[in-house]
Amino acid sequence: MLLNSNKPVPIQRFALVVSIILLSIKVIAYYLTLSNTILTDALESIVNVLAGAFALYSIWLASQPRDRNHPYGHGKIEFLSSGVEGILIIVAGISIIYKSVGDILDPHELHRLDTGIALIAFSGLINGVLGYFLVWKGKRLHSILMEANGRHLLSDALSTAGILAGLLIIRFSQYEWLDNVFALIFGVIIIVTGYRIVRKSVAGIMDEADQKVIDALVELLENARKPTWIDIHNFRVIKYGAMLHVDCHVTVPWYYPVKDGHAIIDEIEKIVNEAFERKVEFFIHADPCTPPSCPVCSVPDCPHRQHEFEAKIKWTTENLPVNRRHAAE
Repeated sequence: MLLNSNKPVPIQRFALVVSIILLSIKVIAYYLTLSNTILTDALESIVNVLAGAFALYSIWLASQPRDRNHPYGHGKIEFLSSGVEGILIIVAGISIIYKSVGDILDPHELHRLDTGIALIAFSGLINGVLGYFLVWKGKRLHSILMEANGRHLLSDALSTAGILAGLLIIRFSQYEWLDNVFALIFGVIIIVTGYRIVRKSVAGIMDEADQKVIDALVELLENARKPTWIDIHNFRVIKYGAMLHVDCHVTVPWYYPVKDGHAIIDEIEKIVNEAFERKVEFFIHADPCTPPSCPVCSVPDCPHRQHEFEAKIKWTTENLPVNRRHAAE
């Protein structure tokens, strides 16, 4: 079967086949009508197919195991792929604007709008259903690229709805010059959509902090913290496809043997991965506590305590990323 797995590759393969079918329908609709408004939809579908093919390869590559040349895996390819998709969308929008301006200066007659409207309505409905499915699956599988592809298809479906409204206005008003006006409007909308996709892709490539992910991880650590986790600092999160990579320092009692310190680190990794919604890989550096740690350390019966425990410092997204051990003010 074409779609028989919860894994991203067969799902994206199915989406690509559907996109090719929808592209064929829209190209037929354009040649029947010669409508630039319909051409807008057809050009965006060409982008869907090209981006879908690249996405299929990228999702397959991202799912491959790590190797010597890619010790963190291949997940970053998803950001590159979504960036290419965004650029293609922008190019399609510019092409639509160029074609529409040319036809405003040299107009032509439209044909068989009724047939074109029916074909575009059908393709828009399928696009919407497929886009919703890809966004839903992308979130479940933590595939940034699949989710981005789904959101693009949903945006395409909304554009198709607007295009249908425009075609109906043209059909019943008989003002065929509106075809180029609507095409110009949708060309601008497509360019804005492409820019947003490129912006998100660049953020991923540049390891821009995802505040929602950081908030969720910090809240989980704060709720699960143990007395021997004296503090966590220098906390950083990077996305690698579906996996998160966390670097941080954990302060532990200085007199603990290496075995006990390692057990604390293992405990943190286990608790987070059992409770968090996606796979998290930790690289943790263990720091020994120092006398300034005593007022914020709640380790019971510490044989080396130099100051009384005063208060626990709440872990937040403000103090965990700082590269400094926590201490009383």
